[in-house]
Amino acid sequence: MPSSVNKQKIKAVGLLSGGLDSTLAAKLLIEQGIDVHAINFTSPFYTCTPKDAGCSSVITAVKTLGDIPLKQVAMKDEYFEIVQNPKHGHGSGMNPCLDCRILNIKKAGIYMREIGASFLFTGEVLGQRPMSQHRRSINIIDRESGLKGYILRPLSARHFEPTIPEEKGYVDRNKLLAITGRSRKIQMSLAAEKGIKDYPCPAGGCLLTDKHFADRLRDYLKYTEHPSMKDIPILKLGRHFRLENGDKIIVARNEQECHKLKKLRDKNDHLLEPADFPGPTVVLKGNSVDDAVEKLLYYTKHAVSKKVSIVHSHRGNDEIVNTDID
Repeated sequence: MPSSVNKQKIKAVGLLSGGLDSTLAAKLLIEQGIDVHAINFTSPFYTCTPKDAGCSSVITAVKTLGDIPLKQVAMKDEYFEIVQNPKHGHGSGMNPCLDCRILNIKKAGIYMREIGASFLFTGEVLGQRPMSQHRRSINIIDRESGLKGYILRPLSARHFEPTIPEEKGYVDRNKLLAITGRSRKIQMSLAAEKGIKDYPCPAGGCLLTDKHFADRLRDYLKYTEHPSMKDIPILKLGRHFRLENGDKIIVARNEQECHKLKKLRDKNDHLLEPADFPGPTVVLKGNSVDDAVEKLLYYTKHAVSKKVSIVHSHRGNDEIVNTDID
């Protein structure tokens, strides 16, 4: 490796999920004197990323790595278009893993150029994930992102041809790894060796891979004329029931969901709440109020008197619905 390369001046952008692999990849390059800048993508579909907040594990990783610079990017409508119509298809659920990765790499590439970084890196491990981390998929990602040669994967680098940063001497290839497969034993051992102790979501997670949520999303797309990312948070809450006439009823499962449903409902939705007894909040998308009342009473955990009152709110108007219990 050329000794003339001043690695203190070499910047690299790393895709940091907050998981173990991406944290280790960043650590390996920091140890080689690379000026690492992290980019993190947030989405309502990511299980460790609450709405409007960064995943706590990303913040932990940034601190572990010495408070490296962090840029967070919210995946919005452009990403939702990919979820609906991915060029490379869905995985086992509604997950467009390959298209998602290409989009992330492209956006990271824009940031790389903005800050004058020399290359990108990821925590990807060859053979770890079935859809996006086998050799054919990685070749597609490199080619279609337009960044072939500039994407380094430190954990599996020695299973690939040398990248441009390796060829130019920015990175010592001999200090990179050759990990493959789904086991994380090597990574966990390496983390212990390097003092990386807190990695709460080492594998990350995406709701789009969950069959139950994928079915719910397909149902939403089938019955919604203008789908939008702003509707996704409510899909993550409660019990959902699609009526024969197309109306949708959502029943909260606990007190926290009662508050969230009330906050997230659309202005045109009906809201039903118990007035004089403890029970769930219900949101109705449609006009089948009687069916919504029936669901509210069915999922009331505590015994109620034979006559109860329910507050029905719709478009700024509130009324009391008095109902007899059979």
